[in-house]
Formats: sequence, C-alpha cells, structure tokens
Amino acid sequence: MWRNTESGWGLVSILLHWVLAIAIVGLFALGWWMTGLGYYDSWYNLAPWWHRSVGMLVLFATLLRLVWRLANPAPRALGHRLERLAAHLGHIGLYVLMLVVLVSGYLISTADGHGIGVFDLFEVPALVSDLPNQATLAGEIHWYSALALVLLAAGHALAALKHHLVDRNDVLKRMIDPRVSRR
Repeated sequence: MWRNTESGWGLVSILLHWVLAIAIVGLFALGWWMTGLGYYDSWYNLAPWWHRSVGMLVLFATLLRLVWRLANPAPRALGHRLERLAAHLGHIGLYVLMLVVLVSGYLISTADGHGIGVFDLFEVPALVSDLPNQATLAGEIHWYSALALVLLAAGHALAALKHHLVDRNDVLKRMIDPRVSRR
C-alpha cells in the first residue's frame, strides 16, 4: 500500500501529491498577498519569513517526491492516446515549473549572500549569490513561473475532474485512496 503499482498510486505518492499541492497553492496565495503589504504592516517581515520557510520545505519535499517517483514508476495511464500524452507532458511541466519556482525563490532570498533560515530551526546556505541582478532576474522568473505553475495545476485538476465526472474512471479516486486499484 506504500508503493505505487501498475494500477494505482501508493500512500507515499498520494501524501506527497496532496501536501505539495496544498502548500504550493498556499505559497502562491501568500506570495501574491504579501507583495501588497506596506512597510508598516505587521506582516511585512513575517509573511516573507513564512513564505521562505515553507518554500524551502516544499523544495525538499519536491526533491523527495522526484526521487520517490523515479524509484516507483507511475501507474498505467488511462484515457485515449492523446490524453495519455497530454498527461505525461503536463506532469513533466508541473515538475519543471515546481523546480523553477522553488530554485528562483531560493536565488531571490540568497542574492545578498545570506542563507535562508527555515522557521529558525536550521539554515539553508547561500550557495549562489552576488550574480548581476540576481534578485531582480530571479524575481521575474519566480513570479511568471509561479503563475504558469498555478495555471497548469488548475488544468491538471480540471483534467482529473473530467476523468471522474465525464469518463467515470478511477484516475481521481486512485490519487485519493491507495486501496482503489488493489480491490
């Protein structure tokens, strides 16, 4: 039940999927909200602290998810040939955009040469800093790739709902319950 099978997702994949989905949507909403904060707002320093801390945990979880995904092949895709191709390309796009968003966020935060404190528990060191316009360029990449990620994730969710409501297959159910495909 922990590992993926040819017919369904395992519990580890399911948990990583939903935790990361919720965290990424939350980070997007927080990021968008905090850009409008004024200097004297009580959240001016606290919101970015939360955003960076959760972002670093999401980066680690995304890397774990990629390793797990390589060690546990995906279940057999359902749908027509074109749907399966779109799903495959969409998943690649989601992973690429997640990494671009997370790495660009890291580059924004470490542009000054300081590491990122994660909830004041540990620090992720600044491995790359002082590149020309690092914060500005990484900020542009971060915003547009985050927007693209959320839009692609919305398309991903709509496709899952289409499979569930129109096609009436188990694509969505097997990403919720690891027992669906094992019955």
